[in-house]
Amino acid sequence: MTRLTTTGTPFDVLVVDDDSDTREVLTEFCRTLGLTVAVAEDGRAALAAIERSPAQYRVVLTDICMPGADGFEVLKAVRAANPSSYVVMITGYATLDSALRAVHDGAYDYLPKPFALGQLEVVLARIRDRMALEDENRMLTRKMDGMRGGGDHGPGTLSWRLSALEDRLARIEDLLRGRPC
Repeated sequence: MTRLTTTGTPFDVLVVDDDSDTREVLTEFCRTLGLTVAVAEDGRAALAAIERSPAQYRVVLTDICMPGADGFEVLKAVRAANPSSYVVMITGYATLDSALRAVHDGAYDYLPKPFALGQLEVVLARIRDRMALEDENRMLTRKMDGMRGGGDHGPGTLSWRLSALEDRLARIEDLLRGRPC
């Protein structure tokens, strides 16, 4: 198991499940990966946590079937509060319709129960890698915006920008293929 951090800082995860055993297993597993974890016992508690701190949770692991508010309501609230958050839907009642709805509504992934914790680790690692790429993209964009001129091949020129974009795309393709950069 590897520690899942972006730029050295663990990201916050909200675990939402009305089953206390599942909630405890997911919470402890995420903590062993070095993540900061908060829990919600049902959808209503999750909605309240998201409302209190809309930008705190970069990742939300939520069950779909819960009393009060279901996982789709949690997904909708997360996407409205912080569109850059990642939501992983978890369900013991997996159907093609619910999977399609989850992806259509903006879920990052969908895990039918029972699933191996290794599957969740892979999903969280992909999220971590994507966050790192997004952070790097923002940093490079700021750098490029701050640089002007510099000759035919210097920062700010069209050829330099194209080269930087090609390098970023190559790194993204390597990550998607599972190869280290």
